[in-house]
Amino acid sequence: MTDLLASRLREVLPDEAVITDPVRLRTYECDGLTYHRATPGVVVLPETAEQIAAVVRLCQGFRVPFVARGSGTGLSGGALPRSDGVLIVTSRMRRVLSIDLANRRAVVEPGVTNLAITEAVRAAGYYYAPDPSSQQICSIGGNVAENSGGAHCLKYGFTVNHVLGLELVTPDGDIVELSDMDAGYDLLGAFIGSEGTLGIATKITVRLSRAPAAVTTMLAAFTTIEGGGRAVSAIIGAGIVPAAIEMMDALAIEAAEAAVRCEYPAGAGAVLVVELDGPEAEVDLQFAEVDRICREAGAFEIRVAASAEERAAIWKGRKSAFAAVGRISPAYIVQDGVVPRTALPEVLAGIDRLQEEFGIRVANVFHAGDGNLHPLVLFDDAVAGEGERAELVSGRILDLCIEYGGSITGEHGVGVDKSRYMPRMFTDEDLDTMQLVRCAFDVGNLSNPGKVFPTPRLCGEIPRVRKEPHPYEAELF
Repeated sequence: MTDLLASRLREVLPDEAVITDPVRLRTYECDGLTYHRATPGVVVLPETAEQIAAVVRLCQGFRVPFVARGSGTGLSGGALPRSDGVLIVTSRMRRVLSIDLANRRAVVEPGVTNLAITEAVRAAGYYYAPDPSSQQICSIGGNVAENSGGAHCLKYGFTVNHVLGLELVTPDGDIVELSDMDAGYDLLGAFIGSEGTLGIATKITVRLSRAPAAVTTMLAAFTTIEGGGRAVSAIIGAGIVPAAIEMMDALAIEAAEAAVRCEYPAGAGAVLVVELDGPEAEVDLQFAEVDRICREAGAFEIRVAASAEERAAIWKGRKSAFAAVGRISPAYIVQDGVVPRTALPEVLAGIDRLQEEFGIRVANVFHAGDGNLHPLVLFDDAVAGEGERAELVSGRILDLCIEYGGSITGEHGVGVDKSRYMPRMFTDEDLDTMQLVRCAFDVGNLSNPGKVFPTPRLCGEIPRVRKEPHPYEAELF
């Protein structure tokens, strides 16, 4: 069937836009979470919404699953392909279609990188607020699929807060438009963060933000991570909402130093990167308060950026943290749990205990202001059993997040990596209701199947506790 489908795909796409060569297919076998891999059956590289719609309609006709992929920087296995399916890669759709500064909006294709939007409007004094660490290469279509955040989501929110409209291809192959002005159900909100299970975004209208009048970026170094945690709680408790509060522990700092020579203060057990923005007088008052709080919490050195170059230098270590751990570990798993800020000390202590119990190192990097943890579980995949232990530690960290009233994901999505943990956070009734929404969009369960939910729901089946294997379970897993 794959050969016949590939032949039909070449009827709606240029020959070079359909990839079946086994060597070239390997390029697309995983996203940024390399722990999960699968070689796609066919890869297509469309350049228009009409081409994507034609591909989807062919998949429906052949009853073949399809998965959308942008730049491949996701960290939950959300773009993991199907060996029996079609991988639809949108990286060639990278045009900025229009910029409307008067109404503070831009229309872009899904393959446009996150940072490219800001670069297109920076000279006019505007920018696009969501800023994942991979913003130089991650695509806006992927950001929409995962509802990505970034360092500045504490003050400015996630992708869903900055998308005003979408053109998308539904799982039936129709091209439709959604807007934040639509009456009735919030279909735009339902689609953003749906991880490719409700369709494929082909055009995105984003909100542009005015660049702040003043920005102050500071680095505070603490001997212990507990000291940094106290500072975070005190800053938020004082009613200050910085644009960003990021924290790195000693192991993450070690990796960043090895990778990019960020030259953070020697001997730091943790560093905080705090960024304040807004009117100059407000920023000055907030900085004085944040400086005082950090010193009282035990900061032994505080640096304040005096230029754009110094600001970039402070952010350099934090922005490179995920890739940097490759300098100190052959392999790693990135997690993405969320906890209340007040629970940070207890959860971090729990992670320390897991490191000792399993002999697995964990580097902690997180959006401290909103309690979004990104533990990097380090292991050597050449050592028998170490990958399994790392995966067990990764799961235990998510259990800790749930135990303290948090979530198994903040911005990376569930994907294939965390679907098994969904029942730990949601009841059977919750999961069934979520899947009813999915079924309303994708009756055939062909749009990115096997993601988010531990066991897929057959549309039309009666909700009940399942005692026998699900009919799709063997196929998908």
